Amino acid sequence: MENKLRIVLIDDHQLFREGVKRILSMEDDLEVVAEGNDGREVIDLVRQNQPDVVLMDVNMPDVSGVEATKSLVETFPNVKVLILSIHDDETYVTQVLKTGAAGYLLKEMDTEALIEAVKVVGQGGAYVHPKVTYNLIKEYRRLATDGGGETEVGFREVEYRRPLHLLTRRECEVLQLMTDGKSNRSIGEALYISEKTVKNHVSNILQKMGMNDRTQAVVDAIKNGWVKVN
Repeated sequence: MENKLRIVLIDDHQLFREGVKRILSMEDDLEVVAEGNDGREVIDLVRQNQPDVVLMDVNMPDVSGVEATKSLVETFPNVKVLILSIHDDETYVTQVLKTGAAGYLLKEMDTEALIEAVKVVGQGGAYVHPKVTYNLIKEYRRLATDGGGETEVGFREVEYRRPLHLLTRRECEVLQLMTDGKSNRSIGEALYISEKTVKNHVSNILQKMGMNDRTQAVVDAIKNGWVKVN
């Protein structure tokens, strides 16, 4: 298949790396072209293999994913970095994303989330794990409330109203559950619908909102007061 997304995979746990590689190889439009076990290898691997995406663990013994991302973004600004991590603390996540990473994925992700994240980032979007998105939003809203104003991303206290002028009632429900940090599978279980149906709803929501990915959609929905953040 032409126009495959080329991926370099960096993780110091070989068994985990092999599992990720196996999952990605099942997709016709994804290809792992190289792999390594430490951040010190990433520059050479990217130079030799010219990937679209670098999927990289954040915690490695010699050169961490944070350090490697900084160097990588400076040297190869067109390569997208998707960070793998066990940490969902919003302060930690923010610091990692500031290094230039295009995405942040928790290692507890399911197969669907891994594939979606790689494709979104590879196509120029941003991806933050749903659980992490929820934590980030809660923290930004807390800062806005404590500070009596807007945060750097523009959140403010607005009146809650469903965007029924734009979305169907079911799409509004899906958007709310996306904001709550639910995966497609969890949304399907909550609404008693299939994952495929959830994916269709998410695609419709992104198209109607003019967004490239679900993280952007959630942030915009909160800014507009279309969802509740508990």
